[in-house]
Amino acid sequence: MTLRELFLLNNAQTTDFPLLLEFERAAGVYMYDSQGRAYIDLISGIGVSNLGHSHPQVIAALKNQVDKYMHLMVYGEYVQTPQVRFAEKLLSLLPENLQSVYFTNSGAEAVEGALKLAKRFTGRAQIIAFKNAYHGSTHGALSVMGNEEFKQAYRPLLPGISFISFNDSSHLDHITTITAAVIVETIQGEAGVRVPDVAYMQALRQRCTDTGALLILDEIQAAFGRTGRLFAFEHFGIQPDILLLAKAMGGGMPLGAFIASHQIMDALKENPILGHITTFGGHPVCCAAGLAGLEALLNENLIGKVDQKEKLFRKLLVHPAIRQIRGKGLMLAIEFDSFELNKKIIDRCIANGVIVDWFLHCSNSMRIAPPLIITVEEIESACEVIMEAVRYCV
Repeated sequence: MTLRELFLLNNAQTTDFPLLLEFERAAGVYMYDSQGRAYIDLISGIGVSNLGHSHPQVIAALKNQVDKYMHLMVYGEYVQTPQVRFAEKLLSLLPENLQSVYFTNSGAEAVEGALKLAKRFTGRAQIIAFKNAYHGSTHGALSVMGNEEFKQAYRPLLPGISFISFNDSSHLDHITTITAAVIVETIQGEAGVRVPDVAYMQALRQRCTDTGALLILDEIQAAFGRTGRLFAFEHFGIQPDILLLAKAMGGGMPLGAFIASHQIMDALKENPILGHITTFGGHPVCCAAGLAGLEALLNENLIGKVDQKEKLFRKLLVHPAIRQIRGKGLMLAIEFDSFELNKKIIDRCIANGVIVDWFLHCSNSMRIAPPLIITVEEIESACEVIMEAVRYCV
């Protein structure tokens, strides 16, 4: 049997129509299939590969840590250098109220931990979430997803969840003194990259402060330079009570975190003890890769070049069929009239060697989120393929 046949036979499937692209290696912004054909990765594995594939500094850190030790104990018991150094570096780049890092395996697990933490710290039960939000697929994360189509088959979900409209100040009075937390993507991702107004985010922050509700900012997609700032909340002049990170955090390795003050995080230590447990969270190899990736991101000044690259995409992607381009930095959505047209364009782009995708909650929009290392020449080449696909399919 071929590898594809074995994949379909033995590996759990998430749709009846997987792409079935078979890649053998990846480097920089390129992935190479089993015939050696190169594809430009314009989605970074859905926001993961901010440094591109196989960054040498990350690979060196991985190899160095593997030679020392891998898993030793469930998270939180042993002092492990990669965890300590990565947490130290992260906190040095964050506001002073974010003082304690709880490492997880993924973004969904970070969401689960943050929801538990907010309830435990405040003693309240209500969670406010947003329409068209996406926070993951585990039961708690699914409960705060703002799209009924993707969750209706799994009810009953968590009780006490209320949904309000994103970037609509008239809904902020739903946040009250019974609200444990508001969980919100700083920039909505799967809704098709919706960027809120600065005034709205500041009003949301103030409403949480006034009512004693914790503000949980989900930057699982938006952090680590994706929007032109290290963290997306820096665009809005606010600070979260709990910050959620994952995806690009591990430099290509599975890693996430929820981060809060000592006062808030300490609620997980007692009544009961071990308030949140993870076996592999903060895996030393993943933390070593994450630290190396963060240092490379900063040392190579990749973030400072994001705005210029965004402008180039916007300049080159112009056609009457493109209704609008939304987003910030290299987190962009290209909107077309329908999913059917968008899917035809996506399929032709992939056939011609450029990987793009659509959004779960906005299927008529194309995802553009390349590695931050992408060059001007690579952007130009990718946009030529996209524009040819648009002209062909319209």
